[in-house]
Amino acid sequence: MADRPAPAFDEMHADGGIRPPYLEIARFLEAGGQAALEQKRREAEVLFRRIGVTFAVYTEGGDPERLIPFDVIPRILSRMEWERLSQGLEQRVRALNAFLADVYGPQEIIKAGRIPADLVLRNEGYLPQMVGFTPPGGVYTVISGIDLVRTGPDQFYVLEDNCRTPSGVSYMLENREAMLRLFPEAFTRHRIAPVSHYPEELLETLKSIAPSSCQGEPCVVVLTPGPYNSAYYEHSFLADEMGVELVEGADLFVRDKVVYMRTTAGPRRVDVIYRRIDDEYLDPEAFRPDSALGVAGLMEAYRAGNVALANAPGAGIADDKAVYPFVPEMVRFYLKEEPILQNVPTFMCEREADREHVLANLDKLVVKLARGSGGYGMLVGPHATEEQRAEFADRIRARPGDYIAQPTLALSTVPTLCEGKVASRHVDLRPFILFGRSIRMVPGGLTRVALREGSLVVNSSQGGGTKDTWVLDDPPKPGQAQSAGPRGLAQTMDGMTQSMPPLPPLPDAANDPGRGFR
Repeated sequence: MADRPAPAFDEMHADGGIRPPYLEIARFLEAGGQAALEQKRREAEVLFRRIGVTFAVYTEGGDPERLIPFDVIPRILSRMEWERLSQGLEQRVRALNAFLADVYGPQEIIKAGRIPADLVLRNEGYLPQMVGFTPPGGVYTVISGIDLVRTGPDQFYVLEDNCRTPSGVSYMLENREAMLRLFPEAFTRHRIAPVSHYPEELLETLKSIAPSSCQGEPCVVVLTPGPYNSAYYEHSFLADEMGVELVEGADLFVRDKVVYMRTTAGPRRVDVIYRRIDDEYLDPEAFRPDSALGVAGLMEAYRAGNVALANAPGAGIADDKAVYPFVPEMVRFYLKEEPILQNVPTFMCEREADREHVLANLDKLVVKLARGSGGYGMLVGPHATEEQRAEFADRIRARPGDYIAQPTLALSTVPTLCEGKVASRHVDLRPFILFGRSIRMVPGGLTRVALREGSLVVNSSQGGGTKDTWVLDDPPKPGQAQSAGPRGLAQTMDGMTQSMPPLPPLPDAANDPGRGFR
């Protein structure tokens, strides 16, 4: 293994020129200049403060509510690139769902020796309460977020799977809305696939998994832990966009194995719960008895077939980082196909040979907690100090099963506005896949960018930011058009229209304190 990762693939430049998807935006950026971009960045910050686009970090002191950094230069994919990715994503989600149905049912993949039994059955993400039960519609992973990284023109890898309660889609939608408001002229120069129909797609997907006992139009709710959760903005945003109720555990109750919502007009039966609460807090009778966030009796109602939960409890076993290396084998085992998207090579520290390799090469590897998230509990070996590497070596020796390691990939870079100048920064991509009666995806996803020079960590909690992700249509499709006029910008594709009326002029970003727009 080389001491340093290979030079990063630049998504905008190749062979001394501009890559085709970026040709028009390169002209647009050159014509506008960096000063104009910086002004747009300040306007975007004011806009995000006005509408309250925040996330929370409770471990650093000060005000926990903060804006997620937003970069005004889009990340661009061609339609051909997206089509290949979407095929691979659909294949992967189908395999993950089949794996969940199997390990909570006949366990054929374990019996065939294709995945170790202990890795699954003794995993803390595996819920015995789900054994022998099939969710409504047979779908476990209703909403998935699959993190992808790029290392070359045609090289995309899955970095990790998110099958529990994946977050970030609200930022994807708000980023697009901000770009439509800030750069309407750029949209008239490109044919960009819309993403604004995601809430409608999500609602239709949730309705499609309603239990057979549902009578009439399904009642869908979003279950949140409450305003102190780091993703509460997203919970309320999605409920509002879908036109459904945002509820906390105290707003629901179970009677005769049926879930009801308390309303001013009396109890109303609930058919589908998009839950943003971790498994262990869902039901104090089934899991943690001290949980004040969940609903007593919810699992009994679920197993009785009277309510659907998205995602299914226990789905987290499918996105465990120690299970991740076996996903390509799941594709082969369940679908009888070769994986379209490849994994990053992964070393499992509980294996002696892998552990010895990891300990001998900590300066070249990325080490992660098998059940970690948010960029916490991670060591980026080439950027770590000797003391940090020594500390991680002790952790691995003490609890090897808790850690996996991967090569330090040279993540692709895209142009990013940093401190008033355009510079290359590393990115990943999280597309969101909806699985109900069919699989649905909006083109693109959430691009996360490592804003610190040289950093590979894109998580917002670790100093990362986000970008709008454009999937270009070339050549133009029939029925697709974009236009800008005094009444705002309209974007139409395949019969769906995204309209953006103009806002009143934003206040001077340099003089705006922001707090008034919370």
